[in-house]
Amino acid sequence: MEQDIERCIEVLKKGGLILYPTDTIWGIGCDATNSEAVRKVYELKHRAYNKALIVLLDSENSLYHHVVDVPEMALELLDVAVRPLTIIYEGAYNVAPELLGENESVGIRIPHDKFAHELCRRFRRPIVSTSANVSGEPSPGNFQEISKQIIDGVDYAVNYRRDDRQRAEASNVILLRADGTFKIIR
Repeated sequence: MEQDIERCIEVLKKGGLILYPTDTIWGIGCDATNSEAVRKVYELKHRAYNKALIVLLDSENSLYHHVVDVPEMALELLDVAVRPLTIIYEGAYNVAPELLGENESVGIRIPHDKFAHELCRRFRRPIVSTSANVSGEPSPGNFQEISKQIIDGVDYAVNYRRDDRQRAEASNVILLRADGTFKIIR
């Protein structure tokens, strides 16, 4: 795991793409502050630019460096969530503009699994995390289901957890508005 994290950080710092395990499904990742890297992710996935990508952060404290006003409800939801939870926040900043949706929004998840959390903590910047598939195709449940096109399209594919055959699921997603109202997306 240590060598994978070190190699991922090298690739991310150079604007490259990684393929890595998260607390949900395998993801394609890049430095979420690097516009060119974010565009590479969209190109690899053949994804429309109006379809959002999410960002991983290392902690709740990091939210305050990327969201203008973190609603108290967000912290409460993160405390009680039993499954991985992505929250879409309005008023995001310090990320590539290509990641921002309506009302300057961005989806953020704080992973709790060992690998993704440590990668985020040590990289010290937000990391894009989007399912490791071409848009419109099913999300891979484990590494064995990731297409050769995606594997060949990244600069580094993590070795850690490649043999894990357990089928992973995507996170829950909630749109949390600045006024505290919310909408369950998934």
